[in-house]
Amino acid sequence: MKAIPLPVLLSFNGGYVDTLGFLALGGLFTAHVTGNFVTLGASIAMGMGATLSKLFALPVFCVVVFASRIVGLTLQRSGRPVLRPLLVVKLILLIIAAAIALTDGPFSDPNNSTAFAIGMVLVAAMAVQNGIHRVHLAKSPPSTLMTGTTTQIMLDLADITMGGHSESTAAAYSRLKRMVLAVVVFALGCAIAALAFILSPVWSFVAPAVLAALALVAHVETPEGD
Repeated sequence: MKAIPLPVLLSFNGGYVDTLGFLALGGLFTAHVTGNFVTLGASIAMGMGATLSKLFALPVFCVVVFASRIVGLTLQRSGRPVLRPLLVVKLILLIIAAAIALTDGPFSDPNNSTAFAIGMVLVAAMAVQNGIHRVHLAKSPPSTLMTGTTTQIMLDLADITMGGHSESTAAAYSRLKRMVLAVVVFALGCAIAALAFILSPVWSFVAPAVLAALALVAHVETPEGD
């Protein structure tokens, strides 16, 4: 597993968790939380369900990102590792989500309290992952949102087309490889999540916790606490 870069695992898990939440919890985006503004409007207009979860997703996300940053800074100032403990927190959250799913899933009613609880746990886990990316893996493509990455891919392709062999073109080539990989892996995570949900709406919740455990031994290029 040390040969697999951490950003690759995070991108796969980001796509997986976001798709699984959308399918299992009434259209809830657990990673791309701002997308819930759109689905909240649809829920109100068309009665699609999970209205409360979509309403609380962004506040919960913000609170967890804030709290994880405070914890990270506290660990950093005391000379302790930061990245691994945060990955452990995400793992614990995903284990809790899997336990809820195995105990009470599948969630036929996205408005009930159990569906709300697992939705917020998954949102919290993805909030920790987003914070990890911004602080520790800032040079890597985002692992939960591909719009900006896709835009940059198209810009780099245009630069390569027009740029000849300049330094900026060489940088565009390097960046393009990482970003295309991130998009492909994220899309693969989405596809695998959809297949897993079809096969088992309950056991499909176990995979994110397994991936989070593997992330603890994945290859990390940036030093902890940077």
